[in-house]
Amino acid sequence: MEMKNQVQLITYIDRLGCKTIKELQSLLNDELSGLFGAIHILPFYYPIDGEDAGFDPIDHKLIDPRLGDWTDLRQLSDSVDIMADIIVNHMSAQSSQFQNYLELGSQSPFAALFLDHDTVFPNGASEADLAAIYRPRPSSPFTNFSFDDGSEKLIWTTFTSNQVDIDVTSLQGIQYLDSVLDTFHQAGVSMIRLDAAGYAIKKQGTSCFMIEETFEFIEEFSKKAREKDIAVLVEIHSHYKTQIEIAKRVDYVYDFALPVLVLDTLFNKNSTNLKRWLEISPRNAVTVLDTHDGIGIVDVAPENGQAGLIEESVLNQIVEQMHSNCDQTSLKATGEAASNLDLYQVNCTYFDALGRDDTAYLMARAIQFFVPGIPQVYYVGLFSGGNDMALLEKTNVGRDINRHYYTKEEIKSEIERPIFKALKTIMLFRNTHTSFNGEFNIISTEQDIVHFKWTNKHDWAELNINLLTMQMEINYSDSDKAKSLLQVGKQTQC
Repeated sequence: MEMKNQVQLITYIDRLGCKTIKELQSLLNDELSGLFGAIHILPFYYPIDGEDAGFDPIDHKLIDPRLGDWTDLRQLSDSVDIMADIIVNHMSAQSSQFQNYLELGSQSPFAALFLDHDTVFPNGASEADLAAIYRPRPSSPFTNFSFDDGSEKLIWTTFTSNQVDIDVTSLQGIQYLDSVLDTFHQAGVSMIRLDAAGYAIKKQGTSCFMIEETFEFIEEFSKKAREKDIAVLVEIHSHYKTQIEIAKRVDYVYDFALPVLVLDTLFNKNSTNLKRWLEISPRNAVTVLDTHDGIGIVDVAPENGQAGLIEESVLNQIVEQMHSNCDQTSLKATGEAASNLDLYQVNCTYFDALGRDDTAYLMARAIQFFVPGIPQVYYVGLFSGGNDMALLEKTNVGRDINRHYYTKEEIKSEIERPIFKALKTIMLFRNTHTSFNGEFNIISTEQDIVHFKWTNKHDWAELNINLLTMQMEINYSDSDKAKSLLQVGKQTQC
């Protein structure tokens, strides 16, 4: 299964002016018609309003009844390709399986489903063992749970204490994940994202992150998916060299380096780092500028003495510029300022990171649509949304700053904005012009010029941005004639 070479939408159902899957289908067929070849629906499992917005499923095989059911999803799949998350690393501590384990202990039929400290460290863990564990967040990777018989046990909880890790190598773990995959297949899901897959395998004496056994697990699970004609996207935040190696062994990876490289290009009027990356970046990529998580920093940063894609001092300036551009509101959602801490991300909408500059934002999206890969647009980014400080204040979850709940009225207003209409023009073009199925070339090596061109036999499309004057034009072929799709600049209205 290959992904369709068209723009994808990534969204929650209930945050896009919809209450149900059926309402989402109506929105895609009406206001958003033609914009997306596929949709990545963020967790819609029961419950969608857990501690981690659905990434802590109590029941991974039950669509939250407030949204609909598997029949509704199957009907949606008839009109658009669907990607769904398989949360391979963990499930909710409130799940019936884990609650049964707490009640019955080793006598529970689900005892082997969950990963405890002693499974990985049967003779105890040394300080070196614990120090080697790669942590996405500053908390301990273990939580102490009390069982009904009065005993206690340390359970792996890589992310939060409500997300208990699965032993994916156990028979119960294998059967559990296989059953989720079967459910997705029957519902017409044609793409899956392996959420938190890098943490799925734990082994003493290693980082417990993207070790050789992790690759083997991903390869085996991907094989099962491909047998069902389901494409697999692996979500990994890591050093760019690691990402390149990962891409050689999986179907698709995210280009998580792109968001900060585009900011670097626009902030510093210098496309050198971006172009250097595009010379070596994986072609089996899904490109993003924003997602339901923050803007990743680790993906371009130096690591363990290895140079990153952006020099550390420059990277620090980019982060400071993001904070400054949004009047420091992102500081209230990043690091120690909010719960659900992430060590490697800045929580901010991409539009706010660019200072709500329409011209810069359209340039960023045009770059995304022209670089190699399948472009994915987050629902807040679709409407060039700003930081939701009210939601952040309500939940104190840092990533909620970029997880706004749109109403139907808001969407009606958003689609009338000039910036949305200009973005829509580019997206429809990206979806339909045949040049994007051809060959990609970087035309200009000048640092203050972004000039990319796609060529497919006699068809071509090119993006040309002057970073000094902040002017952009997109030109293309139409029946052997050169035409202009869009011109955007400081002196023009988008």
